[in-house]
Amino acid sequence: MNIRCMIVDDEPLAREGMERLVNDTGIFELAAVCNNALEANKILTHEKIDLMFLDIQMPGMRGIDFLKTLQIRPLVILTTAYPNFALEGFELNVLDYLVKPITPERFLKAVNRAKEILESKEDQNATGKNDFFFIRSASNFEKVFFSDILFIEAAQNYMTIHTEKGKLMALLTIKSLEDQLPARNFLRIHKSYIISLEKVTSLRRNEVVIGAHKIPIGKNYKDDLLKIVNDRLIGK
Repeated sequence: MNIRCMIVDDEPLAREGMERLVNDTGIFELAAVCNNALEANKILTHEKIDLMFLDIQMPGMRGIDFLKTLQIRPLVILTTAYPNFALEGFELNVLDYLVKPITPERFLKAVNRAKEILESKEDQNATGKNDFFFIRSASNFEKVFFSDILFIEAAQNYMTIHTEKGKLMALLTIKSLEDQLPARNFLRIHKSYIISLEKVTSLRRNEVVIGAHKIPIGKNYKDDLLKIVNDRLIGK
């Protein structure tokens, strides 16, 4: 596949070093090199970018603050001379965090991971078999199969994905997860809950039961749920 990347860094020497690393791997097409967040935003608005190498400390707007403004963004690898920003970066679900000076070995490890994730997404789109997704949970990338999900619970920007194997927590919005799930199998029944319709044990007046879990039904979501139940009701 053709993987398009961009570099965002205010230091000329750092940009040159990153360009060499990108070109030496032979994995990516370098689509743009930007000095700051505003330049990067223009590129992201008009071009398809799969992966962004983003410096943190830049004049005008920090890389991390720039990330917070993006509703839709490519995979991101942070590059910085300051290791103390690692936690803040991972809370924004970045792919990796490279501390300058970046060695070729460390760079290659990060971009191979990016290549694997991007190729996996392309394969899913090509076959139409989107039966799983990846999330960052703690410092790991966890693969979650749709068929394993019982329900998803939101608490501010943190999601708890309840599966048959246990719980996974990730810094995400409920809307971003809802967009990844097939509508035929999953339904949002509350501002804070998405359920797997396959896993529903029973439906009561104001709650759905999934195994030992009782999940509230929001007033604004009840009609959609009842429509699905009525469509599949035998002996009406």
